[in-house]
Amino acid sequence: MSDDATTVIRNDEKNRYDLHVGDVAAGFAAFERDDQGRLVFDHTVVDKAFGGRGLGKTLAAEALADVARRGETVVPECPFIVKFLRENEVAGLRVDWRDEDAADAASAQPSA
Repeated sequence: MSDDATTVIRNDEKNRYDLHVGDVAAGFAAFERDDQGRLVFDHTVVDKAFGGRGLGKTLAAEALADVARRGETVVPECPFIVKFLRENEVAGLRVDWRDEDAADAASAQPSA
C-alpha cells in the first residue's frame, strides 16, 4: 500500500464514513439514523488541503456502495450527496428522496 492510498471506513461511533489519505484524515460523510432506520446523509466535508483531487466523489461512491452492500436505505440531504446520486448510479442502493428532490432525481437519471 502506498503512502497516499485512499481509504473510506465506516465509523458507527461517530455516525459517518471517514476518508483517509494514507494515515491522514482527509474528510468525512456524516449520517444520522432516522426513526425508520434509514441513513440520512446530511453533511460531507473534504479538507481543503486535499481539494481538487476528486476525493469527494471517492468518499461518496465508496460510502454509498457500502450502504448498498449492507442493504440499508439512504435519505440524501447533503447537497453534495444529492448531486452525486443525481449524476451516478450506485448498484443496489435504495434511496428515499425528500419530496423536493424526488422530481429532480427522476428527471436527472444517471447515464450508463
